[in-house]
Amino acid sequence: MVMNVEIISKEIIKPSSPTPHHLRNFNLSFLDQLAPFSNFPIIWFYDSKKFMDVEPFERSCMLKESLAETLTHFYPLAGTPINEEFSINCNDKGVDYIQARVLCKLSQVIHNPNSNDLIQLLPLKPNNSCNEFGKEVLLAVQHNIFECGGVAIAVSISHKLADGVSAVNFVNAWAGACRGESEVISPIFDAHIHFPPRDITGFMQNEAYISKEKIVTRRFVFNKWSIAALRREASAAFGPEDRVASRVEAVSAFIWMRFMVMARTRPKKPKQVTAIHAVNLRERMVPHLSVHSFGNLWRVAIAAETPVEMEKDYHFLVSQLRNAILEISAEFLKKLQDGPVGDLDFLEKEVKQLQNDEIDLCIFSSWCRFPVYEVDFGMGKPTWVCCPGVSCKNAVVMMSTKDGDGIETWVNLKEEDMAMFENDQELLSYAS
Repeated sequence: MVMNVEIISKEIIKPSSPTPHHLRNFNLSFLDQLAPFSNFPIIWFYDSKKFMDVEPFERSCMLKESLAETLTHFYPLAGTPINEEFSINCNDKGVDYIQARVLCKLSQVIHNPNSNDLIQLLPLKPNNSCNEFGKEVLLAVQHNIFECGGVAIAVSISHKLADGVSAVNFVNAWAGACRGESEVISPIFDAHIHFPPRDITGFMQNEAYISKEKIVTRRFVFNKWSIAALRREASAAFGPEDRVASRVEAVSAFIWMRFMVMARTRPKKPKQVTAIHAVNLRERMVPHLSVHSFGNLWRVAIAAETPVEMEKDYHFLVSQLRNAILEISAEFLKKLQDGPVGDLDFLEKEVKQLQNDEIDLCIFSSWCRFPVYEVDFGMGKPTWVCCPGVSCKNAVVMMSTKDGDGIETWVNLKEEDMAMFENDQELLSYAS
């Protein structure tokens, strides 16, 4: 299928109330400084059968009005970055809002998803933080209307300002305002208090995440039976008193293993294939931070270097991955918060891993516990949610299926690597 998307209109949505003067300068945190310089995309799809009584024009007005209302609470998203000062000028510049017509049925897209088609539904090109006029954008929205009346709401949000938890909280707040909720849960802007900005010259690994090579994306779905089988096999790595391997641990380690096999078949073989996994810090802080704490409150766990002879030992990889994640402890976070400004030795490992051409990385980000299927704009719960177009080489984004039992993995690889990876028979014996 060739999907055509026609842009109907473009406009700027500003907060419905001006940001108070004392909130105009928003300081980024130390962890925001370390985040990739890119926007990450999410698309929510809604079946037309759930809202036949609302005209498209009326629905679009409701979306725009509620977005303006929500931006009064999430005011940094409507501002302008001041890059040299690591801050946001909360000047109510507004956010890009695009309305588009899609010349096909929604069912044609979601029943046989193609990443090239899905990217057309996004307001920004993958890993591009600027709009068509070259202006840096912190938030952009595209409201797509299909021939059948179905809707796809696509959001691109700057990783400089938000992580996945913050992005989903924002969209849930917007959806609540759109369906007429009287109270919107406001974000807590406390990241810069817990992690004040620092001089991190020489430790700017942000750009290392972004690939300039051609990246292709494929979706691999693990159903509940495949996950159960992987968890049973993975749990052999632990003793009887340990908890069993989680769904995310089991699937991540399996994909990591298949990455290794693929990488070893290249003419130029990497010395190591290292896994790094994003870890949410909110529940690891002492005391815990609120789920509504806004910003980049995550760090990466770096799995131990893996000897070549261990690459096919699945139990070993599961254990290595779990141990790496456990290292993101309260003690580690205390060091991250309180270390002297010049003492950034604990970041050297990350930087060297990201910049070493002899090491291949397998980068995981799990959204499996995020309430993405709770986002209701008054059109009911979404039919499908996806995260396409992340042009970060060797990145794997994991999301729960709608029923909560399976896991969809969006794998991003160089074209020649994907040709090998998507034909891996061991992978395809567990994933469709």
